[in-house]
Amino acid sequence: MTAGSAHSQKVCFADFKHPCYKMAYFHELSSRVSFQEARLACESEGGVLLSLENEAEQKLIESMLQNLTKPGTGISDGDFWIGLWRNGDGQTSGACPDLYQWSDGSSSQYRNWYTDEPSCGSEKCVVMYHQPTANPGLGGPYLYQWNDDRCNMKHNYICKYEPEINPTAPAEKPYLTNQPGDTHQNVVVTEAGIIPNLIYVVIPTIPLLLLILVAFGTCCFQMLHKSKGRTKTSPNQSTLWISKSSRKESGMEV
Repeated sequence: MTAGSAHSQKVCFADFKHPCYKMAYFHELSSRVSFQEARLACESEGGVLLSLENEAEQKLIESMLQNLTKPGTGISDGDFWIGLWRNGDGQTSGACPDLYQWSDGSSSQYRNWYTDEPSCGSEKCVVMYHQPTANPGLGGPYLYQWNDDRCNMKHNYICKYEPEINPTAPAEKPYLTNQPGDTHQNVVVTEAGIIPNLIYVVIPTIPLLLLILVAFGTCCFQMLHKSKGRTKTSPNQSTLWISKSSRKESGMEV
């Protein structure tokens, strides 16, 4: 796999509650990977091959893929491995779908199969269909739905990671606005956090401010007390000086 042929970006969210995801897209068909190779690639980076819990998560992945393939990116057709696969050789239509399980151990029963899928037989691993340039008659309406395929086929893949407590960089979270449902809630939580932070800063300073006020008041009281003391004693000192001078002058006259 050459670095120049791959396009991938890890996407995390500011609320630290949602998983992180990575869409690994390979421009060159020869660089795409089998199901097992995709699974090992995700696990080598501390993640798992994508499991999907519900329709909301499915829609989130769809919005990421739409951003990935927007005009000017040079990214187009190419299915993506997800972590669903079949453990067993059930051939009957009734038993086969029940044999599919998530490689990360998820118990999610959510499915988004094409019509008449899974076809079973030798096709045991699952891809998310991604052929945006296909004509409607050739599978266009099935965009983002799931199809089982032979596990040794070569495709792109999607990894899933635990939420990051400390995000690495804002540039790695360009799809936050595509998060369904609770995007506004995240903004409110962020803004509301400013007031508690100010309270935590102001409250500890109150005792210090009171101490400064008490010290200042005590100082002013002492200065005022000394000032009054000087005012009271100054007339006596003046009278005493005048009295002594008068006696000396009277003595000189005699």
